[in-house]
Amino acid sequence: MLNLETKISFNRRTLEAGNLTDLLSEKDLTALGSWVVEGFNKDNSSRADWFKRTQAAMDLALQITQDKSFPWPNCSNIAFPLVTIGAIQFHSRAYPALVQGTNLVKCRVIGADPDGQLKARAERVSKHMSYQLLEEDEAWEEQHDRLLLQVPIVGTAFKKTYRDADGANKSELVSAHNLVMDYYAKSVETCRRKTQIIPRDRNDILTRIAKGLFRDVSEEAWFVQPARPEPTPEADARKGTSQPASDELTPFTLLEQHTWIDFDGDGYAEPYVVTVDYGTQQVLRIVARCDRMEDVLKLPSGKIVSIAATEHYTKYGFIPAPDGGVYDIGFGILLGPLNESVNTLVNQLVDAGTMANTAGGFLARGAKVRSGNYTFAPLEWKRVDASGDDLRKSIFPLPVREPSAVLFQLLDLLINYTNRISASTDMMVGELPGQNTPAEVARTSVEQGMKIYSALFKRMWRCMRDEFRKLYVLNAVHSVEAVAGLEISSADYKGDAKAIRPAADPNITSDVMQVQQAQALKMAAAQTPGYDPIYVERKYLQALKIEDVELVYPGPDKIPPGKSEKIQLEEMRLQAKQLSLQLDMKKFVMELMEKRQLTQAQIAKLEADAAKAVTEAGEIDEGHKLAAMAAVVGALKSHDDSLRGWADTMLKQLELDHERQTAGTGSGGIQSVAGASGDAAGSESGASSQRGLQGAMGGGGVY
Repeated sequence: MLNLETKISFNRRTLEAGNLTDLLSEKDLTALGSWVVEGFNKDNSSRADWFKRTQAAMDLALQITQDKSFPWPNCSNIAFPLVTIGAIQFHSRAYPALVQGTNLVKCRVIGADPDGQLKARAERVSKHMSYQLLEEDEAWEEQHDRLLLQVPIVGTAFKKTYRDADGANKSELVSAHNLVMDYYAKSVETCRRKTQIIPRDRNDILTRIAKGLFRDVSEEAWFVQPARPEPTPEADARKGTSQPASDELTPFTLLEQHTWIDFDGDGYAEPYVVTVDYGTQQVLRIVARCDRMEDVLKLPSGKIVSIAATEHYTKYGFIPAPDGGVYDIGFGILLGPLNESVNTLVNQLVDAGTMANTAGGFLARGAKVRSGNYTFAPLEWKRVDASGDDLRKSIFPLPVREPSAVLFQLLDLLINYTNRISASTDMMVGELPGQNTPAEVARTSVEQGMKIYSALFKRMWRCMRDEFRKLYVLNAVHSVEAVAGLEISSADYKGDAKAIRPAADPNITSDVMQVQQAQALKMAAAQTPGYDPIYVERKYLQALKIEDVELVYPGPDKIPPGKSEKIQLEEMRLQAKQLSLQLDMKKFVMELMEKRQLTQAQIAKLEADAAKAVTEAGEIDEGHKLAAMAAVVGALKSHDDSLRGWADTMLKQLELDHERQTAGTGSGGIQSVAGASGDAAGSESGASSQRGLQGAMGGGGVY
């Protein structure tokens, strides 16, 4: 029984104090330190058998074996990876299913929300808490990854959610070996005394002393000397390391005990956290384990009736203990005996094969052969002094049988049933079924096999929910700092913590099932009215693992509105007019080309006639005739040049009109239609100019 001279009242000042050790005398601190260490030793001794079993489970998972000398030194010593396969199978499915993308935390809307304010608040809280876990607490995801590998082996692991010395909210992994609960504990929440083993180096302790979180022990002899850590031979053997001699880098072993102590002497013990050095039993810190006076229920007389203590630990359990124990069961404990039997059978078969391949025997007294070990290389013959018949009579081989087929069948039986327990059958580990297995039968088998994982995932999801709610309470108690790009304030955390839950779906245990569910939902939404199409489409994209779904599919309300019906009709009318004008221009160009060909033919005929006249020249009349023909040829060439110019101009106009139309179609506007209308007017002016040219030339040509 702890009896202290100093009394400490449990009031608001006590709750807000960073360290209460200054209120106690040295005698009280010594008594308190001894009481804490004594309680820890009792609790740790009560779970000694459990500790050995979990150490053996970890050895099986890591395939750590002990040296064997039977049936001979250096005999077969195989550790079959049954526990390893089961743990890896669970981890490979749980980690990507429970930690998906950047939306880790989901805040529900509870109650009516006519103006949408509760929904907006829930979205802000979800984004901020997800940012806290994935970005601010950089070690959270890595530690959660390790937790999902520890839990299937040991059966239990813990997360500690607290406010650290730097004023940041943390949620860190605590292994079951480092959190010792009292013998009578039925749950983490109702445990009256739980102690965490924390190794801290000298600088870490000095930092907490400077911040007022630890009592100043920097000048005490035990702190100046190198620390004396507790030996951990089992962990060292698994890691392949050995503990060196103590020096200035050796961490101190601290005990952080969450317990109940009656400091005020009213008969009702209050919740406190006491931190002591295990080696010297020196108390470093005492702090109340309650955040608000609203959690303290008092009578009108001021007497405390009950206190809702702040719980920092969240238990992650694998398979609940059927006997109601506080520690859950993992594959290491559940499959341990079967794995040991499989190891024995495998080693016996290997040793039998070794004896069959390298068996010895007996040598007669008169054998002229030296006894001992003989090794033979391929194609090697050794000389002996005895004759062949004497050698045959003097050697008697040891009768050795081949490895037993019965043992092999028994081994196969044990492995099959072990795989059933851990759901590590052939199809569950990715192997193809038989060639004649129908697809529906294979899908049904996989679905039934996933039922085990569904229950395990549901437990992991429930534990994550409890962890996130503790983080929510910390945000509500302490002020929330502004984050660039996130709209969040302390007022957003004034709601009920029961609205917090993980964003992952615990009922979906594979990517294929997620896609199938999303496809079925999309088909139902297309056939039945009343669904939210935006939400359904985003769920489908999320099932496909598409990143930045909000950017890929912002929703129909974010797309610019289409053109009105009146504008579309006007565009169609102008486009039809433009096409008609372009057709007229093409006809006009074709006519110009035909007239040019005719003019060129006339010029060629006149030039031929002129050449003929030159050869027959001899009279003056022929000279006058040639001059007249030359004038006509010149006029025709001038007319041909004019036609060619008009044709080139019209072709360039058509090209410009096509380019403008293409640019206008790309921009989606109506400006190209207006430009085309202007070009058409130019075509009409070109046509009128062509008619004027024809009139000047005598109505369409000179013959």
